[in-house]
Amino acid sequence: MLNISNNQLYKKIDLKDFKSGKHIFNKKYYKAFNKFLIVFALLGIIALFLPWTQNISGNGLVTTLTPDNRPQNIQSQIPGRIEEWFVKEGDYVKKGDTILRISEIKSDYFDDKLIERTNEQISAKTSSVNAYQSKVDALNRQVLALKKERKLKLEQAKNKLLQSKLKAQSDSIGFEAAKTNISIAERQYKRTKTLQNEGLKALKDVEEKRLKLQETQAKLLSQENKLLAAKNEILNSRMEISRINATYDDKISKSESDKFTAESSGFDAKAQVSKLENSNSNYRVRNSLLFITAPQNGYINKAIKGGIGGTFKEGEDLVGIMPANYDLAVETYIKPRDLPLLHIGEKVRIQFDGWPAIVFSGWPNVSYGTYGAKVVAIERFISKNGKYRVLLAPDKNDHMWPEAIRVGSGAKTIALLEDVPIWFELWRQLNSFPPNYYQPTNKTKSDAKPKK
Repeated sequence: MLNISNNQLYKKIDLKDFKSGKHIFNKKYYKAFNKFLIVFALLGIIALFLPWTQNISGNGLVTTLTPDNRPQNIQSQIPGRIEEWFVKEGDYVKKGDTILRISEIKSDYFDDKLIERTNEQISAKTSSVNAYQSKVDALNRQVLALKKERKLKLEQAKNKLLQSKLKAQSDSIGFEAAKTNISIAERQYKRTKTLQNEGLKALKDVEEKRLKLQETQAKLLSQENKLLAAKNEILNSRMEISRINATYDDKISKSESDKFTAESSGFDAKAQVSKLENSNSNYRVRNSLLFITAPQNGYINKAIKGGIGGTFKEGEDLVGIMPANYDLAVETYIKPRDLPLLHIGEKVRIQFDGWPAIVFSGWPNVSYGTYGAKVVAIERFISKNGKYRVLLAPDKNDHMWPEAIRVGSGAKTIALLEDVPIWFELWRQLNSFPPNYYQPTNKTKSDAKPKK
């Protein structure tokens, strides 16, 4: 049978003469097998021409559609020490509910009456500001009074100057008249003396004329002295005007200097009041930060900084919270080679981890347990893992996503592209070619529209 010897038994004995030989060799099994092969080959050839949807698969995580609905860690804006917890892990909290109470660890804020003492300092400084303002008002009144007094003094001095000028003018006229009188007296004296020499006038007449001439000379000297005194009065009046201006300018300047000093001190006091009010406001806000509250409705995930009496720095994570209301989404990652094939609004099928599914990536209509989604955002820069991040939102025209899905669970995504025959897809996979590059119809139409 196995031809391991030269003694060929089947040529000497007919196996069909035996009962088992008749049972085996009389049946033609190969005919049924041939029919099976033919049917299988025909089905395989027909299947090669069935439509296949090209796809891009990837792995991702369940997240939320908007950033404010994603899990977050609550931090403290100030360093402190944990004093009391008001919640435990898994509790539901509303926005504004107190999660824990902390205390100060900086010595600058240990005073329990810090705000009250700051308010007292603000009141004192405010009174100082008012006092400086009153001083400024008083100095303004003083400057105004000095200006009025200077005006009156100047008017008085100007009147005196005018009087001096008029008196000088009068004395000048008297001086000129005295000059005229002395000329007349000299002529009369000379004429009388000539007549006396000729014997026409007596000596007594000559002596009278001489006396009158001397009186006229004396009056001339008196008028000249008065004229010089009047001119001196004019100079004194002018000097008085200058002195008044200088004196009152000095007084007004000193008062204005005091006023500016008071204003400067007032401004400094106002700055200190503003600084104290700022500190007071900061102290009030800081006191409110001693109670860590929930930023929104949600569930306490984990107490990151547990215990009582533990200290922490500002910005350090204390507790994690998961928002109660959120819109689910899936973030997946694709290779840079496949990035040009995805567009906003592209349909994607998702299989969630822990959710039963029978997936036919090329036949999405017959896949069971997968859910529809659409591309809502594509990252503009590559991620650390060397791929691009794509955000998927539920497709409203498809089945609702399972309510039991939680944020952070895994998911597998299948982005649906162009429909091609199965033979083309096999040929593409064997040659490691990328899927066909194409533009969605709606995007092509929108791009074709002229821009306004």
